[in-house]
Formats: sequence, structure tokens, C-alpha cells
Amino acid sequence: MNYRILPPEEILETTVELPLSKSISARELIISYVSGQEKPAKLSASADTCRLAEILDKGLCQKEINAGAGGTTFRFMAALLAATEGTDCLLCAEDRMSERPVAPLVDALRCLGADIEYAGKEGCPPLRIKGRKLKGGELETDASVSSQFVSALMMVVPLMEGGLHIKLLGEQGSVPYIKMTAAMMGAAGVDVETDPYNVWVKDMPYKVLPPMAEPDWSSAAFWYEIAAVTAGWVTLPGLKEKSLQGDSNEAILFERLGTLTEFGEEGAELSATPDLYSFLECHMADMPDAVPSLAVTAALVGVPFRMTGVSSLRHKESDRLEALLAELLKIGIVAEIENYGDTLTWDGRRVPVNTLPVFDTYQDHRMAMSLAAVSVFIPGIIIKDSEVVEKSYPGFWSDLENAGFVLEAVEGLGE
Repeated sequence: MNYRILPPEEILETTVELPLSKSISARELIISYVSGQEKPAKLSASADTCRLAEILDKGLCQKEINAGAGGTTFRFMAALLAATEGTDCLLCAEDRMSERPVAPLVDALRCLGADIEYAGKEGCPPLRIKGRKLKGGELETDASVSSQFVSALMMVVPLMEGGLHIKLLGEQGSVPYIKMTAAMMGAAGVDVETDPYNVWVKDMPYKVLPPMAEPDWSSAAFWYEIAAVTAGWVTLPGLKEKSLQGDSNEAILFERLGTLTEFGEEGAELSATPDLYSFLECHMADMPDAVPSLAVTAALVGVPFRMTGVSSLRHKESDRLEALLAELLKIGIVAEIENYGDTLTWDGRRVPVNTLPVFDTYQDHRMAMSLAAVSVFIPGIIIKDSEVVEKSYPGFWSDLENAGFVLEAVEGLGE
């Protein structure tokens, strides 16, 4: 479905019940499964989480498991299947996930004794996995592409013989997600230590994991964006300043673009401020999911930017760097990629725009949601393939309508 979007006629003031964090939910599901605990009662309603829960509900005796389009689901299941004795499964994926790299995880699991073969293109899904008892010890892995490789290894250590020492190679990306995994494993009784270049997991069984659900900070970014460009007020119940999620640091960056945060017992109150930075410079390796929202917000409020540490965006649901260049150009913003693909910049250059923007979403949920706020400056923009938000935030369009935006279905756009 394609949506034409018109902004609210009144000053925006809304309360949004954010979805639960799918990153936390995925880790809850894996840890609970390995420990023999019942599935958590509160989980993200995202398509990725639902797929992982469904797979685990059916058990690991399946001959073929389709992880869908979720990188987290595929990578976590690859490690779990490899470390579970007796499994014999073809683990496959859909859409762009079939092109996303998994070689660092496969290589690491093989070092621990895993029986894994590529069933298609070398380095990518699908995988033929025969589970066996793995042996811990010490290994090196490239964590620069995705922290999910490291988290996947960490969570199956209780199924191995011996603990595990992981040496992290390359520039570390999304380190907070590794810390999230360590904190959740610790809450389930397994001792984990980390430093910038190492992870140590002791040889210990899981105990019962307490409930750990939180509203999703990655989804909050779109409402920070909307608060900034509408100069309105947004209430996000339950959103915590002290969070397991590294994306909670986005509050600091969005303040530089015009959105203030006031945390209270009930959650976060977002409001606008005219005090903008003249230039936004930030390193985004620890929270790459916030880059689309930050880039679009900065472009809309006229703040040039330089974001480093963004190379991992090449390997998301889309090549988000190229996607951002193409879609920002539709509103006259001439952004660039520098430093061998590790830096996204905009120096303030613009070109005239003579047509109403019709935004492509590249099968990427974050592209779709980050571009919706453009409607405040250019009423009537069109977002193509709006259903992609199901991956992480199924209720986004409904929440947008509840905030006063008008969404009209548009047919016949073609490819």
C-alpha cells in the first residue's frame, strides 16, 4: 500500500504507546528457550519477533526453518541450531536477508566445532546445519559488520562444553547491543565480562530470566523527529532514560536538532526548542538505527551534518546510505558518502525540486518511518510500500493518524 500523507492542521500533541524493544524480545526468547523457561509474556509485536517466537514454539526438530527477513532471527537461530545436539536443518531467509553476510558467525561457530555448510552463495544464507555439542575456549571474530554475530555466540555458551573468550576484531559497531546481551545473560545467572576488545562468558547454566521488556528506543526516534519538525508535544509512556538499549543516547543528539526530553516516572515528554546547533557532528557506530531519522530531521530543520561510523548501514534491510542519498535528493538535499563509506555528510547544499516527492522505501521499515515527517514541510508526499513497517513497528501508521496526520491510500504508482 502507498500512502499520501498530510500533516496535522493543529499543533501536534499526542501520546504514543511505543512497541516493545524487538532487540530485548529476541534475546529473551533465546535465553528462555535455552534455559527451558516458558516464553516471556510480554514481547514485541514486530514481524521479526513473531517469526522467532513461532520458530521456537515449533522446536528445533524441523527439517527446514525460514527465518524470514530478520537478520537477528537468522543469526540467533544459526548459533542455536549449531549448538543444539541432534538438529539437522536447512536455515533459510527471505528478501535482502539472503544477501546479508553471515560468514563471520559461520567461521566462529566452525572454530567451536560446528557442522555448517553454505547451501547457496558462499558467505550468505541459506545454511545447512547439523547440531552437535560445541566446545568453548577462545576465538576471534570480526564484529565490525554486526554485533549480532557476537550476541548469537554469547547466548549459546551454556549449551557448550566450557566457557568462551571472544576476541573482537575490527572497529566495533553497535557495542551497546553486546552489553545488552551481557546484562540479560547476567540477569539469568550467567557471568559475562566485556571490554572494548573482548567478551568472556563463564561456563554456567541459565537460571530463570526475569521480565525485561521495555519500550523500543529505536522506534522512539521517529517521534523525536516529528516533535522537532512540528514544534509539538509527544508523550512516550514507559520510555526510560536508563535503558538496556544503546539508542537511548539518541535523546542527546535530537536535543541538538530541536527536541527536548523530560523524563518522569511515567515515561518521556518530548517538546520542541528553537535552540538548534549550527552543525551536527556525531559518531553513530553504537546506534546506527538512528541515522535515518537524524539525517532526515537535520535536513528538514536546516542543520548540516557529518555522521561517522555508519558503514554497517550498507548491510541493513537496504543499503541505507545509498537509499538516504537518493531520497534526500528528492527534497533537494545533496548529501554525500565519504571516508570509504563510513561517513554520511551534508554541507547545506540544495538543488531545486519541481515535483512532489514519491519516496521509495527499499523494503526497509526505517526508511519508510523516517521519511513520513517530510509531510510537515511538503504536504502530500507519498510513501510507497508502507507495509514494510510491520517488521518493527506495526502500529506506526495508526499512531501517526492518531497524532493528527491524514493518510490517503494511493493506487497505480507501479515500480
